[in-house]
Amino acid sequence: MQHIQTYESPLGELTFVSDGVALLGVWYERQEPLEQFLQSPYETCNLPVFDETRRWFDIYFDGRNPNFTPPLRFVGTDFRQQVWNDLLLVPYGETTTYGTLAKQTAHRLGKNRMLAQAIGGAVGHNPISIIVPCHRVIGADGALTGYAGGIWRKEYLLNLEAKNCFG
Repeated sequence: MQHIQTYESPLGELTFVSDGVALLGVWYERQEPLEQFLQSPYETCNLPVFDETRRWFDIYFDGRNPNFTPPLRFVGTDFRQQVWNDLLLVPYGETTTYGTLAKQTAHRLGKNRMLAQAIGGAVGHNPISIIVPCHRVIGADGALTGYAGGIWRKEYLLNLEAKNCFG
């Protein structure tokens, strides 16, 4: 059974999804994949993982680096899980590109090359918004390309982190 809880953030309501032990997803309000991700039956409740997740977001939206990660469990293909784990390595306040992630992933998998589009597909299916920082991935030219929560949210998150790091 899945468990959910909501959190009011500066970017709107977030829905946390858990298996009872680990965080499976963090979704923006009205984000279509949430409905596909949720399994019936599910219950709204409080769990220790939700307490940790709320604490993480309270620190984050206060403009500070949380310096810890709530327990996570990725649900997806092996390739997507690898990319999502790579996203966790992108430091707070910094960005990377789809191309850089493609090179890193190709190297890790022992391949000569990997298309940035393949990385983009995995990044775009990240179910744990913000904590798994897909907002830190930008285009090769520095453009703020696609973000499931909307480009305005991506810009907000990057500005929040930059202000903390450099402001």
